[in-house]
Amino acid sequence: MESSFQNSKVLITGGIGFIGSNIAKRLVDIGAQVTLVDSLISEYGGNLANIEGIKDKVRVNISDVRDEHSMKYLVQGQDYLFNLAGQTSHVDSMQNPFTDLEINCRAQLSILEVCRKYNPEIKIVFASTRQIYGKPDYLPVDEKHLLRPVDVNGINKMAGEWYHILYNNVHGLRSSALRLTNTYGPCMRIKDARQTFVGIWIRNLLEGKPILVFGDGLQLRDFNYVDDVVDAFLATALDRNADGQVFNTGGDERINLLDLAEMLIECNNGQGSYEVVPFPEDRKAIDIGDYYSDYSRMNQEIGWTPRVGLREGLTKTLAYYSEVFDKYV
Repeated sequence: MESSFQNSKVLITGGIGFIGSNIAKRLVDIGAQVTLVDSLISEYGGNLANIEGIKDKVRVNISDVRDEHSMKYLVQGQDYLFNLAGQTSHVDSMQNPFTDLEINCRAQLSILEVCRKYNPEIKIVFASTRQIYGKPDYLPVDEKHLLRPVDVNGINKMAGEWYHILYNNVHGLRSSALRLTNTYGPCMRIKDARQTFVGIWIRNLLEGKPILVFGDGLQLRDFNYVDDVVDAFLATALDRNADGQVFNTGGDERINLLDLAEMLIECNNGQGSYEVVPFPEDRKAIDIGDYYSDYSRMNQEIGWTPRVGLREGLTKTLAYYSEVFDKYV
């Protein structure tokens, strides 16, 4: 099925970031013509180390998705758009709400408008987030759950997602959205916790510092290794049943944060430690408690299921950063 991407033209916003670069590597292997758009703003996920192995096989445009004139040019002639550009930090969104609004909401509407006007045949897959559900009323969380974001980032991501579905339904611009749960793996940001807490945990572990587990550490989470998330994006792009649809990703293993910290240390050959500490006030105010997804809808509609187990994925991730640590901190 993925061979359908051979010789196709693919645009990836946020393409030098975590998930975008992993999608790019897969598509290059398949034989697609890939263009990456990334602002490389230091607070976000873009890192040129992510594309070292493919930099001569992709087209790179250092540009901001807020630049309508640039996006007007870039979307033309593309068959697929994987729309991953975004501001991911929940805390930053509360401290700088207008920046989050510009990137996660207004820029998304702008992207859709240039696609509608200059490439209405393109297929778009938007990276949404489980954060838009807020504190769950029940578990596992399915797509029918009430949307009740607990921070500015969640509200803007929800609007960005709905713009995509609206443009599918009203303008016939083929669009889908994936509500991603905790994604981890090679190329994720580890210098701080702006992208995922697993990233800063790995940095602390490799620097010989304790992992800091907030609260009581009993919060349940599910996780997806990045290869499985790449599978989800590609399958969603190719399957017309996904047009206008919103799907949860999710993992089969539910684990509390204390057990996750212990597993990460075990995957690091038993080296490392963790400390249970009180929530910082800015994080406590937007914590969602237990969360894990029901991904059965995507499994039934397009056949996606995660394949990489948590322990296997953490081991692969640690091995990657052990080799290239200096390029990420």
